[in-house]
Amino acid sequence: MTNRAPGSLADRELARLYAGRFTDADLAAKRLLWTELCRGFLDHRIPADHVVLDLGAGSCEFINACRARRRIAVDLNPDTVRYAVDADVVLAPSDDMPQVATGSVDTVFTSNFFEHLPDKPALLRTLAECHRVLRPGGQLLVLMPNLRFVGQRYWDYFDHHLPVTHLSLVEGLRMSGFQPNEVIPRFLPYTVKDARMRIRPAYVRWYLRLRPAWRLFGRQMFVAATRVGIPDTVDGDAWAVRTTAGER
Repeated sequence: MTNRAPGSLADRELARLYAGRFTDADLAAKRLLWTELCRGFLDHRIPADHVVLDLGAGSCEFINACRARRRIAVDLNPDTVRYAVDADVVLAPSDDMPQVATGSVDTVFTSNFFEHLPDKPALLRTLAECHRVLRPGGQLLVLMPNLRFVGQRYWDYFDHHLPVTHLSLVEGLRMSGFQPNEVIPRFLPYTVKDARMRIRPAYVRWYLRLRPAWRLFGRQMFVAATRVGIPDTVDGDAWAVRTTAGER
């Protein structure tokens, strides 16, 4: 999924790109991985009574495994409709989701998406839209490659545009009315594609419990932030935040 911006990929190009990127075996491995990630890591951070929006849902491995009471999958790729199970699908850019009411979401989750945005202003617009749909005190959970630890492999994918580290992401979140409250610079390995070992549920459970392994193999970051501030501007160039007494 990307924003609709000059030079961005069209819907059909996105579908063709992702259809050629992941084999059936890759998709099966991703489903196994996300089931274990939800049970062993994310379920503790996403209450079952939440409304959850998956931003850049893609083939919907996370949103299908999530146990929230209402689940919304947002993407530009039209194939998302056929992957989602018992979830509302919204085909829209990340910075303009009029189908989602203001303050109607408890948790926005996004995985391996921000790096596909064309530039920093697009990221700020996306964060502003996340801020809009979240209720006061709602949370934004981000899982994505950390350029600091991935290195040049970050650019191995045709649709990676935006370089981000855990430190630059934290700055952007604070600019956009969010307070980061959990930052894990090294969490998951970079990708399941071309993984040295076959993904097995027991391996994932072992990895999640053995935190020292994260420092050895982790190339993706996890950042959790709470909606606390109100962005004063949304043009992506001049950005300020004020915090109201009711949202401290």
